Amino acid sequence: MTKTFVITGGTDGIGAAVARALFARGDHVVVVGRNPEKGRQLAREADRTPGSLAFVPADLSLMSSTRRTADELAGAYPRIDGLVLCARYFRTGRRVTPEGLEGNFALFYLSRVLLGHGLLGALEKSEGPVVVNVAGPGQDTPVDWDDLQSAGQYDGVRAMFVTGRLNDLHGVTFAERHGAGPVRYVLFHPGTTSTSFAGEYDAPTAAFIERQKASAKPATAVVPPILGLLDTPPKEPLSAFSLYTRLAVQAELFSPEAAARLAGVTDDLLKPYLN
Repeated sequence: MTKTFVITGGTDGIGAAVARALFARGDHVVVVGRNPEKGRQLAREADRTPGSLAFVPADLSLMSSTRRTADELAGAYPRIDGLVLCARYFRTGRRVTPEGLEGNFALFYLSRVLLGHGLLGALEKSEGPVVVNVAGPGQDTPVDWDDLQSAGQYDGVRAMFVTGRLNDLHGVTFAERHGAGPVRYVLFHPGTTSTSFAGEYDAPTAAFIERQKASAKPATAVVPPILGLLDTPPKEPLSAFSLYTRLAVQAELFSPEAAARLAGVTDDLLKPYLN
């Protein structure tokens, strides 16, 4: 039976590599991204395979756009077998979206929360549904609860790492709220991988990224463990992996108290976009 998978950030890097593997074996892939030409190119590739691909243009740094996208996907696909969250965009300098949110916080964290919420009903109709959040679990960057959106002193690398921490804590909340249902939530760390490294960099950071690309493993090396998670989700409501290695989600980094604190803030921020 053909399965349907939604991938955000699926026109480049890890997302695109996973998309290619899925439609090559006959699945239907829905890629959400900002670049229509890259989306059309992937669709042309899919036309030569047993599977298929649909591209949905969206700016996931805007919660209004994310909510519309979730509604569109839920309407078009009553059953979704897996959601793979890969979209992110690095900025050396801080940017605030038209909705008043710091861009990295909005794209890398809030949009992932909102999509999981909006597609939950369609995921629950699958026999083995799973959300794979590619966010680098296990980082120990401290959370500044008084400045979650890095308004005081912005550093692009730290902002990315701390937002990964927020995804860890959201995984705890998702499992607490929906763990009795069929959807499994997986936090996934790909390690250093040669992706598109989409972003806006100052000169020193750009030079560092080029050095990283030269030594990093290809995105295709990350595909097998992700496919394994999509095909055979873990039994636990929440799990975390660094490639094939399971990480302990009972550690302090996954504190239920911190997760509850973040959930309260997140619910307030997303209230205008939730049912």
